[in-house]
Amino acid sequence: MSGVSLEVSDLTVHYRTLRGDVHALEGVGFTMADGEIMGLVGESGSGKSTLGKSLIRMDSRMRHVRGTVRLDGEELPIGDQAAMTPFRYHRVSLIPQYSMSALNPTRRIGRMIDELLESRGVRPASVRAELLRRLDLVGLSGQVLRRYPIELSGGMKQRVVMVLSTLLDPSLLIADEVTSALDVSTQRAVAQTLVEFRDRGYLAGMIFVSHDISLVNQIADTIMVMYAGKPVEKGTAEAVVNGPRHPYTRMLISSLPEVGVTHAERRLEGIPGSPPGLLDPPRGCRFRERCPLAFDKCDQEPPFVEVDRGHWAACWKAG
Repeated sequence: MSGVSLEVSDLTVHYRTLRGDVHALEGVGFTMADGEIMGLVGESGSGKSTLGKSLIRMDSRMRHVRGTVRLDGEELPIGDQAAMTPFRYHRVSLIPQYSMSALNPTRRIGRMIDELLESRGVRPASVRAELLRRLDLVGLSGQVLRRYPIELSGGMKQRVVMVLSTLLDPSLLIADEVTSALDVSTQRAVAQTLVEFRDRGYLAGMIFVSHDISLVNQIADTIMVMYAGKPVEKGTAEAVVNGPRHPYTRMLISSLPEVGVTHAERRLEGIPGSPPGLLDPPRGCRFRERCPLAFDKCDQEPPFVEVDRGHWAACWKAG
């Protein structure tokens, strides 16, 4: 890995609702190196999927409040749905959540791919050989292009979407909960295929969004943990999993079962309570109501600072 390929600064995104604006992301900032796979983890509602989608601007309900995103030194117009169109799939690509359901059931796979390429200004014939090569790489024959989505298994559909999302060699791929509907063995195969795509140069960097920190740990170079719309910890995968500095990260990891460890040896602990509502977020640390280490100073928002080399955390007691 060399150089910084993605730089996100003070990214703040709200969702418009009838009850008011939901503060889905608040002041998010981080960098990713060229070639890096960053795992993005947290509970449902933590903002991890919103962060991924905001980098490609795929949701019309989003309101970009402030902040900048620079990819390979160029600022992306993430506040403008139309202005982002030339960047989608060419520079920034997305494997969406529930992507297996995103395939049009009335179109053959080949026709669907052709239509998407044409909408991006690419002649299907110009990438046909590469499409067949990549299908073969994920264990699919060219015959799959003549089939309808209903004729494919869940794993096959997921692999088709993976090939389609990376066919134009994007700088950044956002994989949003791509394994959530798959069985365990298929999950690992899909994750490892995405790593191989990175290694082959089909994408320069990837944000792998998941609630499964153990799967993320298997493939990610770095991990960023989100809570209630803010990052609370970021570091190398090894540092975050083996030496977490934020109480939320520690509790998230302690709630996971370990293979070969019995209940008698290690008691699983959930995280009591639930995340705060984001229509009117609380001041100070957003985790303090659930945190066993909370004290008076937690009424003030802790800065997201480097607590060790290459390891950031937002906690008054993390230093």
